[in-house]
This record gives sequence, structure tokens and C-alpha cells, in this order.
Amino acid sequence: MHERGSSSQEKSLELLAELTTAEKLELLDGDTPFWSGMADIALHQASHRHPWPAAQVPRLGLAGLQFVDGPRGVVLEGGATTFPVPMARGACWDPDLEQRIGEAIAREARSFGANWVAGVCINLLRHPGWGRAQETYGEDPVHVGALGAAMTRGLERHAVACVKHFALNSIDSSRFLVDVQVSERVLHELYLPHFRDCVEAGAGSMMSAYNQVNGHWCGQHPELLRRILKQRWGFRGFVVCDFIFGVRDGVAAVLAGQDLEMPFGMVFAGCLPEAVADGRVPMGCIDEAVLRLLQVQLRVPAGAYPASLRSCETHRALAREAATSSIVLLRNEGQVLPFKGLSSLAVIGRLASIPNLGDRGSSDTRPLPGTVVTPLDGLRAAAPDLRIEQASGSSPLAAAALAARCDAAVVVAGLDWRLEGEHIHPGDIAPILRLIPPPDWLLRLVGRRRLMPFWRPLAHLLAWITSYASARQGGDFAAGDRTDLNLPADQVALIRQVASANPRTVVVLMGGGGMLIEDWRQLVPGLLLLWYPGEQGGAALADVLLGRVSPSGRLPFSMPTQACHLPPFEPRARRVVYDFWHGYRRLQRDGNAAAFPFGFGLSYSQFTASELTAEFQRADGRIDHLQTSVTITNTGEMEAAEVVQIYLEPPARELERPARTLVAFQRLHLAAGEARRITLTVPLRALARFDPAQDGFVTEEGTHRLVVARHVEDVGLAVALEMEAARVSN
Repeated sequence: MHERGSSSQEKSLELLAELTTAEKLELLDGDTPFWSGMADIALHQASHRHPWPAAQVPRLGLAGLQFVDGPRGVVLEGGATTFPVPMARGACWDPDLEQRIGEAIAREARSFGANWVAGVCINLLRHPGWGRAQETYGEDPVHVGALGAAMTRGLERHAVACVKHFALNSIDSSRFLVDVQVSERVLHELYLPHFRDCVEAGAGSMMSAYNQVNGHWCGQHPELLRRILKQRWGFRGFVVCDFIFGVRDGVAAVLAGQDLEMPFGMVFAGCLPEAVADGRVPMGCIDEAVLRLLQVQLRVPAGAYPASLRSCETHRALAREAATSSIVLLRNEGQVLPFKGLSSLAVIGRLASIPNLGDRGSSDTRPLPGTVVTPLDGLRAAAPDLRIEQASGSSPLAAAALAARCDAAVVVAGLDWRLEGEHIHPGDIAPILRLIPPPDWLLRLVGRRRLMPFWRPLAHLLAWITSYASARQGGDFAAGDRTDLNLPADQVALIRQVASANPRTVVVLMGGGGMLIEDWRQLVPGLLLLWYPGEQGGAALADVLLGRVSPSGRLPFSMPTQACHLPPFEPRARRVVYDFWHGYRRLQRDGNAAAFPFGFGLSYSQFTASELTAEFQRADGRIDHLQTSVTITNTGEMEAAEVVQIYLEPPARELERPARTLVAFQRLHLAAGEARRITLTVPLRALARFDPAQDGFVTEEGTHRLVVARHVEDVGLAVALEMEAARVSN
């Protein structure tokens, strides 16, 4: 790699001038041939064995971009650290922690020879049954944006951050088909701000999504890619399509602002040389894409990144910190937790003693054998003098008998890769196969003139055959979206039996998406979310259950009481309308209390907020941002972390505006009895709404309330603000 200099742009322009037209076009797609690459994936699981190269020009000293996936850690075999999934880290509400995790993932990626990391998945959780819920941070754009921007900053210290999937990609089972209909207001206020946060944090690349938005495929969407991302936001990086099947029309894609097709030479390779030659694609458009790729590549820092970085002591400690901070205590009746004075403990459930790290799709990690601390492992290591007995739970009666013999019981239940995760319906990608050029060896053997008349009918035949493939792949691949959010019946039966046998039963739920638990949650005094907690999850769980650390996780999405309180969700939908109304916004509008609201989480300590103030700060004579200060006091007897949440309540004159929305938050640690005054900055855009007529954000005249609350349904501490109608800088 070239070292960063004072002007990578000048160096990029020099390199651009040295490239031939053929080399420029070759830079716009992955450096792996399609057919050999697909065989590598099918036969050798290549996505977990090596990075995917692009933009290499050896004669000019360009070593290229080396792509690797990694929302919960580098996915390559070789012992990289497995962190809690992003949804778990969303429950930490801790941008500083997320930035440190991003830096650790980038350093480990570099140790594998990768320098481009797809670790920033920030699609909003519109419905908690989304199969890839675990890969994002939550349901709210301010919360998701802050954490995505932090991950971006961390990755960019050592590599190129790839932010995905742009945009409105939150249904997995129909992602190759669905057309998402959305208004300008909803798009700019709810589904795009978090992407803009990552752009402003310095993201080097943006991955377009598979789905359509308002009738255009995201990979060739001129409004999203060129007018919003590149022109309105001033994005200086490059746009890459989602892998293999992210481009439908190569000419339309590159004209719309798509810069790179990955990971193979596919649609671009098959159409752009001819399109440039006949003038359908101007050379200036190609040069712009190439220049972006060169500039980003040249800014990757040089340095030594040895294999010893992988799962090193520092990174394992970071994984444990994240897992501990992510645990959300939902119920603690009679102060059943933390466990004290126990001589025996029953640990029950299949998930208690096996690694449960998340789905087995593109984000699947490969920790070394013996490095994952399960809940059972963690408890036994933390309490060697405690008699801990285990039952798999396959027999609820046997599990109940064990629980009855012990002082307390822990039931580990929830989801795994068989119940939620990424998946591909092969039939959906069938039409795209028709666009793939024949393999080079076949062209050489038969000759282009003889082969091409037969190739397209053959490709159509392959597509037709593939279209009848199953919607569920089975095997080791994940299950996709969920329409039933209840726990499996056998798990519910197990919880009921154990709870009836031991009044000190605590249920530990694992998973990445939402669960409906109304029919049994009142039966257990203790309930917490462990998520997919990474390789140190068992140690983190023991720290919380035994009272060594106060639980401090807060829900990154609302858990409803009934499925009918959620937006409609059809995993095989071909068309869907996205509006303002999902998560806590929908519950507010409809007057439905959550089982556990967004931002909720119990602690072993108590906190109070006081002395709330808010005032607008000006720059160049105009209001620039809002500055809010509040004093937080730990009134309990234990050191603990609190998450300060600030919500905005706009004037109540408009129906199409949520009643209360998050505008800022901060996590802080306080000793017992400690009080601290903190100041949070709220960007003016977070207080405004998007006005299509003015093509920008505007503030609304009237009295607004700013509320510091412990969760979105908390009454909280409020202060009134008078605002004038004004346009906000775009």
C-alpha cells in the first residue's frame, strides 16, 4: 500500500492518467473470475478462507483492496476474536466502546491481509422478526447512527470501512425481489440519517442494497447513490454493490453512481467495454469511479499487523466488556438477582453448554476450538465452590426435579442459527444468472462467435431450473426471517416446569431479534437478555448473575406484548410500504404500552436526574445546535453504569410526526453516591423535519419539550423549548 501523503488526490490523479481504458474498466469489478470464484465458494467456503481482492494494478504498485466481512468479528478461519453481535452492542449504548471494537476488528482484519471491512450494518430494525436483526444496532436512527459512526471511525483507523446496506434493507427472505415504497419525508427523517452519520464519520465505502426503493434497484438508483449520497451529503468514498447479485443493469448502475461490482467480473465486465466504446457511458463517469477507488485505496495506512493480534488478551477483554455491558435485566422481582448465599445452582437448557454466537450467513465467525465461554463454562469458572448441576432440558420433568433440589435455577433459552439469520432463496437470483458472461475457458474452447448464440438460451435454462429451488436452504445456512416471535413450544414448557419447581428461577434469553414472552414472563422472578454474546459471553453472564457487575444494558428496540402491535411483515413480499410507524413510534401512535420499552433496562443500583437545562448555541448569527445539561446521581449502594436518554416531543399539531423521539444519549459510570453533571449536544437536524417542498430540513414553530428519561415510556424530567420555523443546513 502507498503511504498516506499530504495529497492522495494528487497521487490518484497521476495514477489515473497512467491507466489504460481497459485497466480502468477492470478496476470497476472484483479481481476474481466469476466461475472459478463461485466454484471456490461452493467447494471451499472461500468467504471464510481468504479476503476478496479488487482494484489491483501491479504494474503501478497498486496492491488493491482486500475485502472481508465482519459485523461481529473477522469471518476468516484463523482465530479472530468473536465479539457480541451488533444488536447486543446496540444494547450497550456506548459509542466509545463500539469505536474500540471497530479498531480491534480492523487490526485483526489487517493481520489476515484484508484492508476493507464490511463491519457497519446499520439498516433499521423495522420488524423484530427480520432474520438479520442481529447484524444491526436497533430500531432508532439516532441510536443506530451514533453506534454505526463509532464503528466507522474505529475501522477507518486501520482499514476501509464498508457501511451497508444502502438503503431500506430490512427483509431478508425477499431482498432480491421486494420494492420498498417510501415518501421523501420518511426516507430522510427515518431511514437515511444513520447512513449520513457514517458518511460524516469518514466511511470509505458504501454498499448498496439488493432491494428496490420506489421502483428502482438500489444498485442502480440515481436518487440514492448520486443525488443524495454523493451530491447532497458530499460522500468522498466509493459505492460497492452487494455481493454477486447486486447489479442488474451495468450501464444504469454506473451512470447512477455505482463504482464497483464485487466480488467477481460479472455484469460490468460483460457490458461496460461496449457501452464506453459506443458512447452510452461517458469516459468521465468511468474516471470518476476509478478516482474514488484510487483515493480510498491510497489512504489506507501502512503498518505491521501480526497474527498475534487475533484473539489477543486485549481483544478478549474488550469482547468480555461488550458482552457484560450488553446484558439487559428485564425483570428482577423480589431482588432474586444478584445470586447471594447459594450452595447449589441448577443450569438448564441446551443453549447453556454450547457456543451460540449468531447465524451462519455472511457474518459467521470461526473462533478456535475451546475459546468460546458458554454460560455453563462461565458460571463454573466464576464460582468453583458452588455446586452447579446441569440438565439439557430435553425432559422438562427431569429438569424440574433438578431445579427443586437446588437453591436457584437458571434456564438458558432463546434463539439460534436454526431459527433466525441470513438466507438466500436461489429462485430469486435466477434472473440475474442470465447476465453473467460465459467462462473464459469455454470461450477459448468454442470461440465467442460460435458460443454466444447458444449461451443466452443456456443461461435462461439454468435460470429457469434454479427458479424452482427451495426457499429454505437447510444444512448449515441460517433460517431467514421469522413470522412467529414466540419461543419454541418445548422451551416454554421447560420454563414453566422449572419455574413451578423453584421460586428462584432466572431465565436467560439468547438471540438477536425480538421475542414475545407474555404468556410466561410473569412466572419467573428473574429475566435477562444475553443476546448472542460472543466468545466471552459466559464469563460476562457470570459477572452479572453473581453481582460482580451491575447490569447496564438497555433495550435497542421495543418488545411488544402482542404481534398485532407490530407493522405488517411478510418475508416473501414483493412490495411493501415503509412509513414512520414501527417500534416505539408505532406503539406511541396506537396507545399500546410495550412489554419492555425501547431504552429499558434494570440495574442493581438506582439513579436520579436533576437540574435539566437546554439552550440553543449560535454560529455565524444562526442557531447551530442545542446544548443540554443534566445532573445524574447514583443513589444506590453499588457502582453502576447509567444510560442518559434525551427525547424530543414536538408541538402536537401534526399527526404525521411521532409523539416522542430519541435525539441524544450518553452512557456514564458512577460510583455509589456519585453525582456528575454532563452536557450533550443535539444537532439541529435531529429537532427538525424534512420538507419536500423546500428539499431540506426545517424546524417547526412552537413549544417543544425536551425530556430526560430512563426509557421511551418513562415520564422523565422535562424542559420546554420555544423554536422558530427555519431552514436547517442540509
